[in-house]
Amino acid sequence: MTVTSTPPARARPTVLLVMVLVIATTGLIYELTMAAVASYLLGDSVREFSLVIGAYLSALGLGAYLSRYVDSTLARAFIDVELGAALCGGLSAPALFLAHAVSSSFSLVLYVCVALVGILVGLELPLLMRMLERRVEFKELVSRALSYDYAGALLGSLAFSFWLVPKLGLVHGSLACGLLNATVGLVASYALSEPDTARELEKARVRALLVLAILVVALFEAHRVLEFSDHASYPGRVLFARQSPYQRIVLSDSNGNLSLHLNGHLQFSSADEARYHEALVHPALALGARHAQVLIGGGGDGLAARELLKWPDVGSITLVDLDAEVTNLARSSPELSALNRHALADPRVHILNQDALRFLEQSERAFDVELFDFPDPSNYAVGKLYSTAFYRAARARLSPGGVMVVQATSPLFARAAFWCVATTLEAV
Repeated sequence: MTVTSTPPARARPTVLLVMVLVIATTGLIYELTMAAVASYLLGDSVREFSLVIGAYLSALGLGAYLSRYVDSTLARAFIDVELGAALCGGLSAPALFLAHAVSSSFSLVLYVCVALVGILVGLELPLLMRMLERRVEFKELVSRALSYDYAGALLGSLAFSFWLVPKLGLVHGSLACGLLNATVGLVASYALSEPDTARELEKARVRALLVLAILVVALFEAHRVLEFSDHASYPGRVLFARQSPYQRIVLSDSNGNLSLHLNGHLQFSSADEARYHEALVHPALALGARHAQVLIGGGGDGLAARELLKWPDVGSITLVDLDAEVTNLARSSPELSALNRHALADPRVHILNQDALRFLEQSERAFDVELFDFPDPSNYAVGKLYSTAFYRAARARLSPGGVMVVQATSPLFARAAFWCVATTLEAV
C-alpha cells in the first residue's frame, strides 16, 4: 500500500534551503573529483572530463526521475539518500585509485561510481523541494531552490579549484565532502523530526553517526590508499609522492634507477636521461655565439640546468617552471639533487614559478639561448606551450643571433606529435 507522507511542519524553509546549498556544493565536487581522477590516471583530460560530466548529468536526471517513486516518509528517505551519497561520493576517489592499482577494469568501476553518485545526488533536490512545497509558494519555491542549487555549484567549483585539490588532494577532498553530506543527514534527523516520525528518524540518526564514523576513519587512513596506489603503479621504492596544485608528483627508485612521474607520466629515468638532456642543451649552445643569458622553460628537475652549467661562459640561467613543488623537490631531495649536481643551488640559476607563456609575454629581457623542456603535448593545458602564440612570444625574446631549442617528443614513437611541433615552428 502506498503511503502519502506529510512534510514536516517544524523544519524552517531556511534550514532546508541551506541543505540545498550544501548538497549542490558537494555534488559538483564529486563530479569534478571523479573526472579529475580519471584524467590523472588515464590521461586525455578533455575526453575524460567530457565523458564523466556527461554520464554524471545523465545520472542526475535519472535520480530526479526516480524520486517520483519515493512515497515513504520523505524525511527518512532524504536522510538515507544523503547518507548513501556521503558513502558513495566520499569513497569514490579512494575506490578509483585502488581499482586502478589492483584491477584492469578501472573504467567499469569509474562509471559505476559516476552512476551511483549521480543518481543519489539527483534524488536529493526533488525530495527537498517536496518537503518545502507546503510551506513555500510554488514560484518562490522554484526560484529559491534553484538559486541555492546554482550558488552551491559555484561554491563547489571554487572550493575544488582553490582549496580542496591544492590543500587536501583528491582522495582527502572527496572524503571531506562525504563528511559534509553525512553531517547534513545527521542535522536533518533532528531538523525534520516530527512526533509521528521520531522513532524512524532516531534510527536514521544512528545510521548517520555510523556513516560519519566510517568516513572519519577513512579520512585518517586515506594516505595508505595513495601509498598503496603509488607502490602498485610505480617501479621500486617510492621516495616522494605529493599532490601539488597542478599535478601528482612521484619520485621512485628501482635498484638505483631514479624516475620522476608527473600525473602518471614518466618525465625521466636516470638510466638514460643524460642522452636526452645532453642532446637538448649542447648542440644549441654550440650553435649560439653568446651564452650570457639563458632561459629554460620547464626543466624543474634541474637536469637541463646541470648540462648548461658545464659551459663556463654561461652567465645567468632563468628557469621558469609553473610548479614550485617540482623545483623544491629538485633542490631538497638528496637523490634528485645529487643527480642534477645541485644545479638549482648554483647562484647563476634564478627560479621563477610561473606560467612560461605569461612570462614571455610580460618579460622585456632578451636571451641568447632558449631551451624549452616541457612535458609531451598530451593535453590542451600543455599544448599551449607548443603553439604558434608561444613560439612567437619566444622569438620576440631572442637576442640577435640567439638560438632556441624545443623538446619535440620522438619522431619514431610519436610521429604525429613530432611533426606537429615541427610544422608549428615552421609556421612561426
